[in-house]
Amino acid sequence: MFYIKVKLGQDLEMKVDIHDENVFTRCPYCGTEFAVDLVEVLSDGECDLHSTAVVCTTCTKKARG
Repeated sequence: MFYIKVKLGQDLEMKVDIHDENVFTRCPYCGTEFAVDLVEVLSDGECDLHSTAVVCTTCTKKARG
């Protein structure tokens, strides 16, 4: 899941075009929110926005030991 974060007020949301500086995701392991570059994430041509998950740097380092 990827989303754009634009906070206009406590209960107000706005639809915004996706740009390289406003796309965020959450790590599937720890839940940390971080920015992602969709061009890089989707560059292999094999993934889609619904089923793709990106792991944060901390969890990637833990997995690599």
